[in-house]
Formats: sequence, C-alpha cells, structure tokens
Amino acid sequence: MTPLPPDLARPDYGTATLADVLPGVAAALGVPVRRGDLPADPLGLTAALAGARRVAVLLVDGLGADLIRRHADLAPVLAALATPAGDLTAPCPSTTPVSLTTLGTGLPPGGHGVLGFVTDVPGEDRALDHTKWRDDPDPDTWAPQLTVFAQAAAAGVPATVVAPYAYTGSGLSRAAYRGATYTGTVGAGDLAALVLRALHATPRALVYGYFPDLDLTGHVRGVDSGSWRAQLQLVDRMVEQVVAGLPGDAALLVTADHGMLDVPAGTRFDLDAAPELDDGVRLLAGEPRARYVHAVPGAAADVLDRWRAVLGERAWVVSRDEAVASGVFGAVDPGVAARIGDVVALARGTWALTTPEREPGPSRLAAYHGSLTATELAIPLLVAPGGSLG
Repeated sequence: MTPLPPDLARPDYGTATLADVLPGVAAALGVPVRRGDLPADPLGLTAALAGARRVAVLLVDGLGADLIRRHADLAPVLAALATPAGDLTAPCPSTTPVSLTTLGTGLPPGGHGVLGFVTDVPGEDRALDHTKWRDDPDPDTWAPQLTVFAQAAAAGVPATVVAPYAYTGSGLSRAAYRGATYTGTVGAGDLAALVLRALHATPRALVYGYFPDLDLTGHVRGVDSGSWRAQLQLVDRMVEQVVAGLPGDAALLVTADHGMLDVPAGTRFDLDAAPELDDGVRLLAGEPRARYVHAVPGAAADVLDRWRAVLGERAWVVSRDEAVASGVFGAVDPGVAARIGDVVALARGTWALTTPEREPGPSRLAAYHGSLTATELAIPLLVAPGGSLG
C-alpha cells in the first residue's frame, strides 16, 4: 500500500468526522441510530446536548475551521460558541456532494456511494455531476442508504431540511435528506427564520439548515478577498439571529462540509497542456484537487505510471485499490468501487489539476477544495444552547 504523504491525512470515520454529527444528534434526541459497525455517538453529543428536545444543525458550505480562526474578529458570534468535540474532519474527497451525503446518512463515502463531485457511471461511458443530478441515475438505487433523517422520523422525531428552493427534489437532496420534509429558502434571512419556525413547530425536532453562499463567494473571489470576508460577516449575523430565537429546550450546532484554499497561478497544473496524460484514458472525472482517471481496458497500470511520473510531488497519485486500502473513503462497498477512478490523484500543497479547455469555468476559480490537506479537512462543530439548557 502506498502511504499518504505527510501533508495529507485520512479522515478517521467513526471518531471525529462530519459523518458522526447527525448520528450523535439523533442519539441525543433518543433515536436508535443504525450505521453499520460505526458507533452511534462518538462525539459525545448525548452529553453535550443533555436536556435538548429540539436540535438544529446548520451547515455553512465552505466554513473551514481554519478560516473561522483566521477571521475571528469578523465572526465574533461563531468565534464565541463552544466546541464540544474540537475540530472535525471532512470526508474524502472534501467536496460538497460527498459531504452532504456523508452528513445525511452518517456513513463514510465508501458506504453511501456518492464518491465525488463528478464520477463515472459504470458501464454507461458517461459522467454524473452530482450538483446537476435529478433522476438519472435513480437516486433510490444510486444512493439508497437509510438517512439519519428517516431514522429520526421513524422514531417519532420530526425531521426538517431547510435549504435553497433550487435544490428541491434534486438527486443529491433525495440521497442526502431522504425521509425529511424539505422546506425551500430564498436567502440567509429566510433560512434563519424557517429554521426557527421548524424548531418552534413541534415539541421534539431535528432541523437541518444548509447555506451555500460562502462557498460560492470563496470559489469566485477567493477566501482572501473582501467579498469573502463580507459574506462571512453575513453568516455570523445569520447565526446570531438563530441563536437569539432558540426555544429554551433547543440547541444549535454549526458545522461545515469542508474548508478551502486559494490557488495561485503558479500552482495550477494544466492537464490540457500535457496530452501524454490522455493516453489510455477513457474518462477524466472528479475536480481540480481530486481527480479520478478512468482508463481504457488494459491500460490502468500504464496510466498510473504516467500520471505519477508527470505530476511528481504535486499530487498523491495511486491506483483505485491503493486508495481504497488506505481507508480515505472508509469501508468501500464493492458495488460502488468502480465509481472511483482506476487512478486517483489528490492534490498536495496549493496545486490544482485544471483543464482550461475542457472545463473553462471550474478552471478559472480562485479557490478550491477536494483534497486532504489540513485546511480542506478541518471543519468546526460549534454549539449554542437554548436558555433553559445553560
């Protein structure tokens, strides 16, 4: 097995990752949680949320733990919240579709099958962009696992998802939030109000809110931009509004799906300018910091050698079997393994593996995520209790 380089880390599923948040919340609400061999509450949320009968989990896309610490002066509400379990880690790849499904199912990516931003659809010679996914493939067969929301609802705890209207009924929403009532939002203020409405509606509740705009701002403007800092201040104000309106027996948890980092021009490797890397390649999937390379039959070993030689220290380049054996995806169901490339290339440092000709939009972004550096993996878990919880 090829070991991970020292600047990349393996998420420790079942100990302190995004996958462990909702199972712990549900357990704290008295829900008997099933998640295979993983413990129900490794984060100790049953104790941290003692007495809570209603819990909201707010996931702010792109709100890495390192970014909160770096800009604590701009986000005083977030910076002042308690941290019941310290930093958590995002899953692999550290990208939104993977993370949202990991959160919703309480399972590592290898267990739920949403294994990348863009992945191969085995046997069909086409790729699936999970952010544009509707009903092909059928979400109930592509990612059929029981969600924590469904388990909560079955145990008598109403489960509500509050997220943008645009994602209502999407394949990703069905895979990640199956079993919850989906309530569409039109902005930050609407999200805060609707999270609070759901919390106040029933004596017991599991409410989840998703806010995407910080991530979008980071991608387009960079996380070292005035635009990103202004957006962070709006996030802090939104959290303040939710905290102020919590029922006495409720609690708010704030987390994220990944961190992100700016990628300067000098660390962008143009795959389109290296045509030798296309030799023997059937499909290039993934994204600039987490690439999946699918080879034509019989060419996988040559493709692996070529990508390793050309990329060198810019990325951790391994075979599918090596990546699976490393544990970065958690235990991988054999039925979904082929969605991972024959070759996996996870960027190191601030490198991005861009394709300006084939993917002009994504290749022009200012900031990225997807790999396993500390900045991309570290995500917060912050808690604010209602008045009667202390």
